[in-house]
Amino acid sequence: MGCCGSTERTKREWKPLEDRSCTDLPWFLLFTVFCVGMGSIFGFTIATGGAARLVFGYDSYGNTCGQRNEQIEGVRLSGLDQTDKKYVFFLDPCNIDIVQRKIKSMALCVSVCPDEELKTYQDLKRFAVHNGSELCSYELAGHKYPSLPERFDKCPKLPVPPSKSLPVFNRCTPVDISCYAKFAEAVVTFVSDNSVLHSLIAGVMASKVIIVGLCLLALVLSMILMVIIRYISAVLVWIFTATVVLGSLGELTYCLSWAYFLARTEDAKEEAEMSRDNAQVLLVYAIAATVFTVILLLLMLFMRKRVALTIALFHVAGKVFIHLPLLTLQPFCTFLALLLFWFYWSLVLLFLGTTGNPVQNEETGLTEFRLTGPLQYMTWYHAVGLIWISEFILACQQMTVAGAVVTYYFTRDKNKLPVTPILSSSLRLMRYHLGTVAKGSFIITLVKIPRLFLMYVHNQLKGKENACARCMLKTCICCLWCLEKCLNYLNQNAYAATAINSTSFCTSARDAFVILVENALRVAAINAVGDFVLFLGKILIVTSTAFAGVLLLNYQRDYAEWVLPLIIVCLFAFLVAHCFLSMFEIVVDVLFLCFAIDTKYNDGTPGREFYMDKALMVSYAKIWYTAERKLKIFFVWDSAVAYISMAA
Repeated sequence: MGCCGSTERTKREWKPLEDRSCTDLPWFLLFTVFCVGMGSIFGFTIATGGAARLVFGYDSYGNTCGQRNEQIEGVRLSGLDQTDKKYVFFLDPCNIDIVQRKIKSMALCVSVCPDEELKTYQDLKRFAVHNGSELCSYELAGHKYPSLPERFDKCPKLPVPPSKSLPVFNRCTPVDISCYAKFAEAVVTFVSDNSVLHSLIAGVMASKVIIVGLCLLALVLSMILMVIIRYISAVLVWIFTATVVLGSLGELTYCLSWAYFLARTEDAKEEAEMSRDNAQVLLVYAIAATVFTVILLLLMLFMRKRVALTIALFHVAGKVFIHLPLLTLQPFCTFLALLLFWFYWSLVLLFLGTTGNPVQNEETGLTEFRLTGPLQYMTWYHAVGLIWISEFILACQQMTVAGAVVTYYFTRDKNKLPVTPILSSSLRLMRYHLGTVAKGSFIITLVKIPRLFLMYVHNQLKGKENACARCMLKTCICCLWCLEKCLNYLNQNAYAATAINSTSFCTSARDAFVILVENALRVAAINAVGDFVLFLGKILIVTSTAFAGVLLLNYQRDYAEWVLPLIIVCLFAFLVAHCFLSMFEIVVDVLFLCFAIDTKYNDGTPGREFYMDKALMVSYAKIWYTAERKLKIFFVWDSAVAYISMAA
């Protein structure tokens, strides 16, 4: 199970797609047991009635509405038969606890929700007599409401607003939901004025058609950008690179130098506007900016061949998407799987909120259900499951994509590819490599949990801790974030190595790490240039969608509030662009690992022919020719020095 003690050979012989066997089987069994535990929590909430209490609702005495209940020891008015009373009615539905985000009002089970406003206790009596629903506490008789002294404490606050039941959750909800603006304020903390909240919601509802249209536009733009990158990758990379260099040269060097000379001129003439110290500071900034620009230019000069390799990889990645068009659907499948799991996880979490032993709240006197003793650790177990299973789903996507790309790269005749490489890769994953994916995702979980815990502690202690503690917390959070990013990148390459050679996670991670270290400069160039180009592509999609949104909303002048609709559209556009271009990034990274393995173990001679595409072969030939020429110059110089030494 561990990374140490592996019995596999230290020196690997890469044999792509030749052998296939199960990997990391103990981790698959461990993950299966963990998932069974997650399912057991769901079964526990069903068996103990937590799910029923959430769906059907329960009153303040522990009785589930619409069912026959058992007596709860120590709780009066429990154990009532509420078969005919299916709806939960709150005496004061607007009495909301902002901190706990729940209604503090007494709840009763009723047979009918009041559909008209009840202004007096006579109206309450009439409603109880005609509908058989007593809106006051169970111990009060309906026909005596107007004369009972307890009516002020155990009857609903007058006037009772008209309400209707929710479609699924049987709660009586006021028709006028303005009193819930306070609860919305607790959820949306930046809203402090109800009128602002109402106007924002009204703006979203009024522009919902435009929002949907703009979201579709973002989807189309993402697909178009992937096609553009396929055909003009060289132009895009060099344009973006030149933009960075010229921007650095013009904005940093020229502007700061101009500001320095201007400061010297003003200082000589007026001797008041700017001191010599400020002029010296500007001079230092200008020198630093100039040095940065020169270093950047030198890096681009010496790494131009590796930038050409990045362009070739982008070109081949475009071909991969042409041969494997189902890759574009992979983000949707992953998002759907995550959405279904998050829905299930949230539902079970809500079930846990109504599961446990009945406890009487000392402050309100109401009966609540809470997990006590060892059972309260189920919530933590459930929280760990959210992280591990989410990472597992994302890792399955990486492994599936890696398997398809590896199949494409190491198939010499591209016309003989499997009919559905994506489906074949998915089947290989489910049959052989689920343990590897489970192990890799667990490692990410081990890093993510402490980071999230430290972020929670930092938020809880905001304004209370000293500067040193705050700095240490932020440093730890930053270090864990960097470690998580590095492990994510290594895991992705480990999955690709597993897809190639069918080795265990640790062996694959070690082999991939060795290959990446041997090609460190190429990796740096591809990640720097490639990630920058894709990031600018994401920004381009978001800004184009936002610009179209501004034009459309400006054309429809009925929409007074644009802020929230534009924010929603921009977030969705960035999410879509990130999903598509991140898929492109994964394909490029897997192609590079395959390319590095190909060039390490093949040389183009008979029996050791390259697998690579022609575009990659041309780029590799240029790099190899340059390296060979430099090597010859070195040997000639070394021989000349040796000859001169002997002659002397």
